[in-house]
Amino acid sequence: MAQPPQFIRLNQGDGVVIARATLQPGTTVADGVVVRERIPAGHKVAVRPHAVGEPILRYGQVIGFATAPIEPGMHVHVQNCGMGDFSKDYAWGVDAKPPRNADLEASFMGIRRPDGRVATRNYIGILTSVNCSAHVAGIVADAFKKNPFTGHDPLADFPNVDGVVALTHKTGCGMTQHEPLALLRRTLGGYARHVNFSDVIVLGLGCEVNQIGGLMEEQKLAGRLRAMDIQDMGGTRKTVEAGIAFVREALAEANKVTREPVPASELTVALQCGGSDGYSGVSANPALGAASDLLVAHGGTVILSETPETYGAEHLLTRRAVSREVGEKLVALMRWWEEYTAREGAEMNANPSPGNKAGGLTTILEKSLGAMAKAGSSNLVDVVGYAEQVTKKGFVFMDTPGYDPVAATGQVAGGANMVCFTTGRGSVFGCKPAPSIKLATNTPMFKRMEDDMDINCGTILDGAESLEECGRRIFDLMLATASGRKTKSEEFDVGAAEFAPWVLGATM
Repeated sequence: MAQPPQFIRLNQGDGVVIARATLQPGTTVADGVVVRERIPAGHKVAVRPHAVGEPILRYGQVIGFATAPIEPGMHVHVQNCGMGDFSKDYAWGVDAKPPRNADLEASFMGIRRPDGRVATRNYIGILTSVNCSAHVAGIVADAFKKNPFTGHDPLADFPNVDGVVALTHKTGCGMTQHEPLALLRRTLGGYARHVNFSDVIVLGLGCEVNQIGGLMEEQKLAGRLRAMDIQDMGGTRKTVEAGIAFVREALAEANKVTREPVPASELTVALQCGGSDGYSGVSANPALGAASDLLVAHGGTVILSETPETYGAEHLLTRRAVSREVGEKLVALMRWWEEYTAREGAEMNANPSPGNKAGGLTTILEKSLGAMAKAGSSNLVDVVGYAEQVTKKGFVFMDTPGYDPVAATGQVAGGANMVCFTTGRGSVFGCKPAPSIKLATNTPMFKRMEDDMDINCGTILDGAESLEECGRRIFDLMLATASGRKTKSEEFDVGAAEFAPWVLGATM
């Protein structure tokens, strides 16, 4: 197999190329340009001069503007590339494609619930209305965990139950009773209804702002879950005993589920990234995009989120919107985020983390262009708010922060029964009750963290396979995982502590 070149050129119009590995001074790259300084792996090197204020292109799109003169062969990063204003052509729906009519037959072994919905896992869930009941919820869940010292497994007789999980949070009281409370209740309601839960308990303290009765009424949860207030139950011990008794009663019925062949259209996949690097938009994200397109072609659903990490690239999504109304909903979200960050004394370009920058990402524009590749090329069929139920098939955008635990929590609350998570720096993530597949952007990190990564997309950079081949591999793993195959994060029992509802408003 021929060695791939030392650089990656994404578009012939780009003024930069990406170092496939660390480039030393004197190395010749595209157009005969000689590297002037050490370029770390995943970082950018200029292949033509840029005057101060001139736009810098990657992916054929603007990723920033020269803040100092840049000569060919120079390292392009935070020292000479910054944000700036530029016009965007929203071109509502010009790239939207007619829906496909092909009958595609990919399937997986899913769990069909009595209401017709399909689960990929079968958990019993314990939710909390307030932080004050978090410890009690944890005690109940821990009663059903395997003892690592004795080997005793309370669920040994219930092989069709994936576990008992407590999802706790740090709010629920001392909060304003308008948007912040509504957002928390919408998130908890989404989890209480989640198809991957057979049974759910909600534990409260009794005197909190987020009263369980109000939660159940607002979210129409009557009959869906068991509610317990510690104060009404008579304290911690009695609540724990009642919670454990309920789970024991529920286990026998929950264990009766069987898996059956169901079409791939029953999958709703949350698209996530975290610990991104300069390769994210070259390998793992577009490969996941290819898998997303395959799932959508089969009638399934993918949910892209992280609004601040779409900022600056939203005009490429509005071109794929099925209507101007859908496109305008996305643009309105961007305006809200501009106002929100300004009100908090921040700016949108503050999003790339230190790890992102160390990996080669310079501006939010560059990060956004790579992040949106996870959604492939399918039509944008809807834009929804945080934790709102996703009801349309196809590619849907959900408004969330860029912080991946908060974003994934919203997507799962919205109905995602699986998560696909790309990472370049090496994020260790799970998201119960939805299985989380982790995709590595580069081979060195995959080998270093092989116990945590499910798929190596660095094969694309290595020249071992195409984006399409890697995308097919991801799609096949989606189906296998939906059929019950454990992900690496599930093997480590990761995914309960990562539950993180979006907290808005004042804490009082």
